Amino acid sequence: MPPAPLPDSAATAADFVHRQALALLAHERLCALYGAPFRFFSVKDPLSELVSAILSHRTRNADSHLAYQQLVAALPTWAEVRDAPTAEVETLINPCTWPEQKAPRIQAVLRELTERLGGTLDLPQLTAQLTELPVPEARAWLETLPGVGPKTSAATLLFSTLRRPAMPVDSHHQRVAQRLGLIGPKVGTEASHALLEALLPEGWDAQQVYDHHEALMFHGQKCCFFRSPACRRCVMLDVCPYGQQLLGGNAGAPAPAA
Repeated sequence: MPPAPLPDSAATAADFVHRQALALLAHERLCALYGAPFRFFSVKDPLSELVSAILSHRTRNADSHLAYQQLVAALPTWAEVRDAPTAEVETLINPCTWPEQKAPRIQAVLRELTERLGGTLDLPQLTAQLTELPVPEARAWLETLPGVGPKTSAATLLFSTLRRPAMPVDSHHQRVAQRLGLIGPKVGTEASHALLEALLPEGWDAQQVYDHHEALMFHGQKCCFFRSPACRRCVMLDVCPYGQQLLGGNAGAPAPAA
C-alpha cells in the first residue's frame, strides 16, 4: 500500500526544506566553481547606485555604464539631473534601452526623494534612512518611488556602499533557479525575489548574499544558457530536474568543469 499523502501544511513545509537545502547546495558548489568570495563591483553611494540600477534595466552592462558616465559627466550633481530638461537627460542616457521612459522616471525619483528628504537631495540623510531601517522596510521604502521594483531596491542596498543583505535576481539567476526547481517555471522576475531570498539562511551578511547572487548569475552566463545549456558539464546536473529531463534521464554524473 502506498504511503498516505502528507497534509497540505506538512507537504508545503517539506517542499520548502527541500528547496532550501537545494539552494544551499547550489551556493556551495557554484561559489566553489566560480571562485567566491567575489569582489563587489560597485563603490557608488546609494543614490548613484539607484540611478545606475534604473539605467541598467533590460540593458547590457556596457551600455548602461556608458549611459551613466555620459549623464554624470554632463550633469555632475543629481540636483542638476533632476532640474534639467527631460529631453537633455534622454539624450545623455541614449545608450541604454528605453531612454524616453527612463529619463522622466529618473527625474520623478529624484523629485520624490527631494520631497522626502526635506527639500534637498541630502545624501547623508538618505544613507541614514536606508541604514537604520530593517532591510525589508528599506526595500519597501525604495519601492514606493516611481518605477522602482524589487531588483532595483535590492541592487541599491546591496551593490552600493551601504552593503546591506538584499538579494537582486536578474534573468540569469532566475533561469538557473527555475531549472533547479527553487521556484516554479511560471514565477515572474519580481515575485522570484521574495521566494528566493526566503531560501537563504537568516543572518547571512552582504558578502554571502552577494556571493549567492553572483554565483547563480555566473552559472547562467557560463553554463546554464538560455538556449543549448551545457548540462553535461554542469556541477548541478545530478540534482537538476531540467538537465535530467533534457538529457533523457540518462545524464549520469556531471563531467568535470573545464
